[in-house]
Amino acid sequence: MLQLRFVKGGFSLLGVKRIAVLNAAFQSTQRVDYKPIKKVMVANRGEIAIRVFRACTELGIRTVAVYSEQDIGQMHRQKADEAYLIGKGLAPVQAYLHIPDIIKVAKDNEVDAIHPGYGFLSERADFAQACLDAGVRFIGPTPEVVRKMGDKVEARAIAIEAGVPVVPGTATPVTSLAEAQEFANTYSYPIIFKAAYGGGGRGMRVVRSYEELEENYQRAFSEALSAFGNGALFIERFIERPRHIEVQILGDKYGNVLHLYERDCSIQRRHQKVVEIAPAAQLEQQLRDRLTSDAVKLAKRVGYENAGTVEFLIDKHGKYFFIEVNSRLQVEHTVTEEITDVDLVHAQIHVTEGRSLPDLGLKQETIRINGCAIQCRVTTEDPARGFQPDTGRIEVFRSGEGMGIRLDTASAFQGAVISPHYDSLLVKVIAHGKDHPTAASKLNRALAEFRIRGVKTNIPFLQNVLSNDQFLYGIVDTQFIDENPDLILMRPVQNRAQKLLHYLGHVMVNGPSTPIPVKVKSSTVEPNIPQVPLGEPPAGFREILLREGPEGFAKAVREHKGLLLMDTTFRDAHQSLLATRVRTHDLKHISPFVAHNFSNLFSLENWGGATFDVAMRFLYECPWKRLQEMRNLIPNIPFQMLLRGANAVGYTNYPDNVVYKFCEVAKENGMDIFRVFDSLNYLPNMILGMEAAGSAGGVVEAAISYTGDVSDPERTKYSLDYYLRLADELVKAGTHILSIKDMAGLLKPNSAKLLIGALRDRFPEVPIHVHTHDTAGAGVASMLAAAEAGADVVDVAVDSMSGMTSQPSMGAIVACAKGTRHDTGIDMEDVFDYSEYWEVTRQLYAPFDCTATMKSGNADVYENEIPGGQYTNLHFQAHSMGLGNKFKAVKKAYTEANKLLGDLIKVTPSSKIVGDLAQFMVQNNLTREDVEQDAEDLSFPQSVVEFLQGYIGIPHGGFPEPFRSKVLKELPRIEGRPGASLSHLDFKNLEKELKARHEDEITPEDVMSAAMYPKVFDEFKDFTAQFGPVECLNTRLFLEGPKIAEMFQVELERGKILHIKALALGDLNMAGQREVFFELNGQLRSVLVKDTQAMKEMHFHPKALKDVKGQIGAPMPGKVVDIKVKEGSRIEKGKQLCVLSAMKMETVVNSPMSGTIKKIYVTRDMHLEGDDLILLIE
Repeated sequence: MLQLRFVKGGFSLLGVKRIAVLNAAFQSTQRVDYKPIKKVMVANRGEIAIRVFRACTELGIRTVAVYSEQDIGQMHRQKADEAYLIGKGLAPVQAYLHIPDIIKVAKDNEVDAIHPGYGFLSERADFAQACLDAGVRFIGPTPEVVRKMGDKVEARAIAIEAGVPVVPGTATPVTSLAEAQEFANTYSYPIIFKAAYGGGGRGMRVVRSYEELEENYQRAFSEALSAFGNGALFIERFIERPRHIEVQILGDKYGNVLHLYERDCSIQRRHQKVVEIAPAAQLEQQLRDRLTSDAVKLAKRVGYENAGTVEFLIDKHGKYFFIEVNSRLQVEHTVTEEITDVDLVHAQIHVTEGRSLPDLGLKQETIRINGCAIQCRVTTEDPARGFQPDTGRIEVFRSGEGMGIRLDTASAFQGAVISPHYDSLLVKVIAHGKDHPTAASKLNRALAEFRIRGVKTNIPFLQNVLSNDQFLYGIVDTQFIDENPDLILMRPVQNRAQKLLHYLGHVMVNGPSTPIPVKVKSSTVEPNIPQVPLGEPPAGFREILLREGPEGFAKAVREHKGLLLMDTTFRDAHQSLLATRVRTHDLKHISPFVAHNFSNLFSLENWGGATFDVAMRFLYECPWKRLQEMRNLIPNIPFQMLLRGANAVGYTNYPDNVVYKFCEVAKENGMDIFRVFDSLNYLPNMILGMEAAGSAGGVVEAAISYTGDVSDPERTKYSLDYYLRLADELVKAGTHILSIKDMAGLLKPNSAKLLIGALRDRFPEVPIHVHTHDTAGAGVASMLAAAEAGADVVDVAVDSMSGMTSQPSMGAIVACAKGTRHDTGIDMEDVFDYSEYWEVTRQLYAPFDCTATMKSGNADVYENEIPGGQYTNLHFQAHSMGLGNKFKAVKKAYTEANKLLGDLIKVTPSSKIVGDLAQFMVQNNLTREDVEQDAEDLSFPQSVVEFLQGYIGIPHGGFPEPFRSKVLKELPRIEGRPGASLSHLDFKNLEKELKARHEDEITPEDVMSAAMYPKVFDEFKDFTAQFGPVECLNTRLFLEGPKIAEMFQVELERGKILHIKALALGDLNMAGQREVFFELNGQLRSVLVKDTQAMKEMHFHPKALKDVKGQIGAPMPGKVVDIKVKEGSRIEKGKQLCVLSAMKMETVVNSPMSGTIKKIYVTRDMHLEGDDLILLIE
């Protein structure tokens, strides 16, 4: 083929004329022998290899694949007729760069031609030459043209001689930092490094200042060396905000060159193309003509044959500059094929066989643009983490298809393993439509249909790009992504089904995810849900509340004829009997029945107290969602919650604005009545809670915590006068309802008559509400006595959830009051149906049922005064510690601990303090006298110390002395209300922190959960991010997982039901995992689950713990290529710690804090998984 020779100063006029004549003669008379190709090898991997194989198959050509040791499971190996291993023992990328192995495979297997694909060796002239030397045709330009075009410096020189405008740059590749500094000094910043012998964004770095020069030079050099086997770079002046337009060219061996119009590749990230469009939108025809003309002119100048791309930058003034020629097929060749209907790979092969473009029916005048095509590169990159490459196993793959959609894929299939060794491209999705918006709409729809699970992808980001108005209707440049940060604000992918399979697999392999007190299996019998009539439930007391407000509601309660009941089944009953473990799933099932048949209840106690943190901590549910769902199902009955005064629903003090905000958000989510109490009856704490509830618009029910015995004249500390004086203060503070909270069940019938009678006499207009526990068995009698003395409301639990440490029986109260002036108006048949549901449901919670260890109540509660819920918990703890036969001693220690602390009101958190001290005494075999005598030398539980400091308030009668002084010694003491001195919480800042920490949308309710329980909330969000909406599972599946071959349904939401079958549990693999197999909606699914017990016996690299400050983990899987620090050295925030390489891109890990490098856990060339511990900063 004719080679153009350059002379100093350019072409002479005679030379130009001679070339023109020779060229014309060459085209018209010179023929190249046509030699058909029978077998093609693709010296590449992934989707481009498969793309070429498909073209070959269409042409009847046999195909050969090569693969590295790491690519044994890749699809391109299976798509070829033959496949051979190359680069044995070499690094993953080096295997595909090993020319001798590739040529040997070609020769040994009678390959006629080699297609290089893109990347790897595709632009290596020595590879093209090696093919020809071996007698194998190279499907691409001649080696000389590859050399010239691959050398970006020489390509620039040719462009200049051809009269094509170029960007100022180096005349030759630079191989030292000094040369880079010299160029920057001459042309000033910004400049850009580019790999001299490759493209695709590898080795490309923008430098905007002298300080950035050295680091970016080193990174660019290293990337270029790793990707292309040569680290040489050239430098250009960096053009700000250009459009990146490239022209597809095609030449043959006879000097014919034509263009197939342009592509707009301006949407880039880190100089790598993300979305490509053909043709370029809003490109003036005159400019298009000049670009395509210059591209063809440049190609003809070097005698270009086969497919290639001439790339240009267009500045904001419409000036264009040549930047490079890619002498190969491009990743984005697909969009050109779609709009021109020219198969570029077919054309490449035919040109290599010796056919001319006219022979193929390709003439410039017949090539037309048909509509618009857009390509998106779906990659395994996580946009939420700075597009860090993600690796792992694809657990689910479902693609988007339909009219106008083309998919070019390779390793996108269920079970495929994405390694960190190669490019992160998963699949190319191409849409073709009549115009740009139509193509974008088709592409967006197709992406929405994709379901890829197991690895993160950039699909949400691509959808944001395709929906952006500037993209759809304007002009984009290379700064488009950087200047549109909202593109990164993505709605997280739900992935609910696969996450639930992970959870089920985890339980099948490792057992329950929530602590189990006793080893008892849940019942396999599902409860029968009573039938509910169609239509809305009848009106209840909530209608009065909504219509007349808290004051009108209280008046209606007081004027009501008959005894009103509050049902505690939804909260305190299961807190007392079932360790607070009842799930929303089971509450929701019975809620419609309650709404329709118990509309005359005063209220349902269904929220607050321990249920709030337990929902997140052990049930992995959002407590706010529970409230919202129950409110939706029970719109007619008032809801009541337990508010611990200044402690809200926590166990500590909070800033005042937190308590106020909590009540406000609770009211907005459907709460009506706030039962406000304080564990010490400390008035300042109670009044804060009352004011917060009242300010939110709720009904304030001030609750006096009851202890002692008002009927015993010898119990003088908590006398009748004490309770009356406290009630005076609460009524004066504006409570709507007055409550007696008998948390241990100490209120005997005679005491109830005395106390309630006295309160009724003093406050004839104020409704009185009484709460008790049935631990001693006298609860029904006490509540009937209270009603007779003037109580308006008493607490009950449905029969099968009553008694023992729970509330008195609903059925018993209803039956005893029937036909009297206290008649409740509740139908006993409804109680029976309600009770039957809970009798069966309770068996689902057998591992938590107090009857597993406790067979009856006990009247000794009148002595030890242990609250109902705590009584159950202590009983469990005693049995779990092997002290079941010594529970009497535990209860005695509780009594003694209470006396040590001054005889306290005992309810959370004060009851816990007494319990902690009691356990401390039992564990250390201490008597009350021992503790008093050695108080100065003992190390008491933290809760006891903080109580004595005044952290929960001041107890009635003051702190016990000299015990307090002995314990505290010089420790500080808090005077007055503990929370009064706390600074207000900045909710906006907390919300900002939560959004940065968690991928999910953060709601106002989430902010409140985090304000109450920061660590518990974070752990809950991490759990649900990993395992999904486990509240959708039935209780047995949640606790125990499915049995093998069991089929079941899971309703994610209305109209979305999963049909699941557990199939098998695999053997332990080398990574400490077991594969668990399921059938989901008729399709086989599997998940890999870490066997926690087995992993304790296996050695693995430690992981960085998120909640341990100073532990720096790998932000992505990859290889350690450089370590910038040493143990013992000082590091400043933002400085470099190490450099990781993954998928041929290098990432610098910077220090998030200042400190000293205490320990380094990695070495150079070590391969890391995501979150592997790199180092520890102190």
